[in-house]
Amino acid sequence: MVKSFVHSLLRRLVGPRMLYGYRRADGTWLPHTRISTATELQCPQRLQIEDHVYIGHFNFIDAAGGLAIGEGTQITSHVSVLSHSSHVAARLMGRRYWGHPAPAGMRLAATSIGPYCFIGPGAVIAPGSRLGRGVLVRAHSYVDGEFPDYAIVGGQPARVLGDVREIDAPWLEQHPEAAEHYCGIGRQQARR
Repeated sequence: MVKSFVHSLLRRLVGPRMLYGYRRADGTWLPHTRISTATELQCPQRLQIEDHVYIGHFNFIDAAGGLAIGEGTQITSHVSVLSHSSHVAARLMGRRYWGHPAPAGMRLAATSIGPYCFIGPGAVIAPGSRLGRGVLVRAHSYVDGEFPDYAIVGGQPARVLGDVREIDAPWLEQHPEAAEHYCGIGRQQARR
């Protein structure tokens, strides 16, 4: 019982926390962006992030090659968003890889996640991937390539499985006042 209490107390004192507000490298304050203290954010100076973004616990966010995350995007937990990859370089060059200024097989490519996307738990977004507006990435998917607006993406490798507008249509019928705010695009485009 004492052990359980101590564990609970430690978890509350030093466990993962959500930090509200984020200052971008350009100095812009994003008051509604939330990033977990348990998320590893590499090369934040190369991260172009917008407001109202949620990045949950235990993620690896790599902006070394450039990374854009659009407004309202939600990245759940245990997600890797990558803009560089060295696994090919390490295999090709072996021990010579370490410290080499331009290793063969190194991939460095800007990654882009559009506004109002949802990235499910355990997903990997490969370097150079581009997700359009409102894309839903299913849990444990390996995303590599370009995916259109409103796509439902899943699998290993990920492919387009559907369109979120089909899922959202009944909600918009029940709540027509939401149409003007849908994915941040406004009333006219939501009707298309």
